[in-house]
Amino acid sequence: MEVEVKSYKTIPYNFPYGWESDYGEDETGIWAAFTVKGVRQLFRWIGPGEFTMGSPKEERERLSEETPHHVKLTHGYWMAETTCTQELWEAVMGSNPSRFKGKQLPVEWVSWDDCKKFILNINTMIPGLELRLPTEAEWEYACRAGTATPFSFGETITTDQVNYNGNYPYNKGKKGKYREKTVKVNELPCNAWGLYQMHGNVREWCDDWYGEYGTGTAIDPKGPEKGVNRVMRGGGWIDDAGDARSADRSSRTLSYRDYYVGFRLARGH
Repeated sequence: MEVEVKSYKTIPYNFPYGWESDYGEDETGIWAAFTVKGVRQLFRWIGPGEFTMGSPKEERERLSEETPHHVKLTHGYWMAETTCTQELWEAVMGSNPSRFKGKQLPVEWVSWDDCKKFILNINTMIPGLELRLPTEAEWEYACRAGTATPFSFGETITTDQVNYNGNYPYNKGKKGKYREKTVKVNELPCNAWGLYQMHGNVREWCDDWYGEYGTGTAIDPKGPEKGVNRVMRGGGWIDDAGDARSADRSSRTLSYRDYYVGFRLARGH
C-alpha cells in the first residue's frame, strides 16, 4: 500500500500554542521553533495519515522482523527538523558527552535514559513544551515522507545524500565516501517533508520497547508494554547503506551509549 497523507498541510489544532519563538509555513509545510538559552530548534508539523510500515519481501537487505503491516496515525505531531545538536544538549544539560565535537554536530554517546533526562530538563525550562521521543511508527512515517521505496530518496542512496560507510553501498551500488565521523545535522539534503538526515549520520532512539510487529492494521501503535531493549532507527555514519533504509530496525538496552547513537525530539500525540 502506498503512503496516504491525509492532512499534511492542515493547520494544527489550537496552533500556536505559546512555546514557539517563531513559526511559519514554507514549501515543505508548517514549522515552529523554540529557543532555549539562545539555541533554536525547529520542528516540522507531520499531519495524520496511513502507510505500510516495514518492508516488502523483495526489498534487498531487509531484516526478517520488518514484517509489512498497515499503520494508521490518527493525530498529527511535531518532529524535530534535525537530530539534537551538541549546542542544544549543552544549553540544557551543561555538558557534552560527544566524541566528535561541534555545536551543529549531533550529540552522540547518549543512552535512552540520558535522552529521557534531557527531555525532563528541557520541558521544565519551557512551560507547555511537552517534548518526547517519537514512537517507532511516527519515526518511520516521517522518514518515508510519502514514499514506499527503501529510502526517502528512492531505490538507493549515495554519500552525497546520506552519511554512511561508503565502502558498503546498497544493493551492490557504487562505493562512496567514508567520512569516519558525524557531519552537521543539516549538512546533507532533507526529505520531502523538510526533515534532515533521517537516514544515516547517527542512529536515533525511539520511545518504544523493541518487539515483533503484528500483521493486522495498527492504529497509533506504541510498541510492546514491556521489554528489554528500546528501538533505534536510521543507521549511522559507521553503518552500511542498507542499515539506513526507512524500514531498518535495531535495538539496545536503556543504558547503551556509542558514538553513532543520538536522538530526535518529537511533540504532540
